[in-house]
Amino acid sequence: MTGPGPGRDLAPEPAPEPVPRPGPYGSLARALAEGPLLLDGGLSNELETYGCDLSDTLWSARLLVDDPDRITAAHRAYVRAGARVLITASYQASFEGFARRGLDRGRAAAMFGRSVRLARAAADDAPGPGAGAASGGAAGPVWVAGSVGPYGAVLADGSEYRGRYGLTVRELERFHRPRVAALAAAGPDVLALETVPDLREAEALLRAVRGCGVPVWLSYTVAGGRTRAGQPLDEAFDVAAGRDEVIAVGVNCCAAEEVDHAVEIAAARTGKPVVAYPNSGESWDPRRQAWHGAASFAPRRVHGWLARGARLVGGCCRVGPHDVAALGRAMATTEPPGADAAVG
Repeated sequence: MTGPGPGRDLAPEPAPEPVPRPGPYGSLARALAEGPLLLDGGLSNELETYGCDLSDTLWSARLLVDDPDRITAAHRAYVRAGARVLITASYQASFEGFARRGLDRGRAAAMFGRSVRLARAAADDAPGPGAGAASGGAAGPVWVAGSVGPYGAVLADGSEYRGRYGLTVRELERFHRPRVAALAAAGPDVLALETVPDLREAEALLRAVRGCGVPVWLSYTVAGGRTRAGQPLDEAFDVAAGRDEVIAVGVNCCAAEEVDHAVEIAAARTGKPVVAYPNSGESWDPRRQAWHGAASFAPRRVHGWLARGARLVGGCCRVGPHDVAALGRAMATTEPPGADAAVG
């Protein structure tokens, strides 16, 4: 498959629709300083439960064009599960991918904006401050995170789990910048620079978001205590230290067993709140286009994550609303004696 060409001039046309609007009850950074928040789970697996075919290279982003109501329904399922932060369906979106579906740059930019508005619509349906558990969802504000997936995700060949694409930091920055601009124009509360496999791509993303006017979090996908590209985690998190626009750092789309170690390093190296949203524990086979292995996502593990500095926690691939609800219940309980020993 031929990937996008980051060496070209990729300056985006202005998105025609969105009106920026911050979260209704103050900044997400301020909320994280006050205590932990529950993230949503995997958007794709929830869409698949509705019968959506996500085999297209745009993955969930295809539905921004073909069936946006399904996306809103999936977001609402996570709000009902108690999620306080919703991640948009733009992870695998790109101007090149939309062009292959016949969308010009203006319409493609509008799809990035639509991803934010769909999540915002679900967030606006959440119970207001002071709502009790009987309200059937998150009580209080719900924030919207614009997903900026890695270059490898756009290739749709599993290379987001390898990194090291053979591109320079400058080339990666030029690829990501128009995606960032289109999302930022829609006014999300934060940009999620997520599933980043390589610290060189993290550097490129942080350059791309400079001056965009929206805070960001940076989360790596990791394995064996290192980035997927094999770099030490202390070096990986150092790229975000001292950057005011970065309000949280951490890991996602990794096995739950990787989280404790990564959270501890992220907190120590940056002094920032930590984001942690692992996948189910299963592994993706890009050749077979299928998941395999046993699930190991256990909400009880959250006590260890919180103790090490996690403040924004949820799930990624194959973690659904039921799992997120269980995670929220675990977060609301006092850490049981011997919890660390129990979760391993």
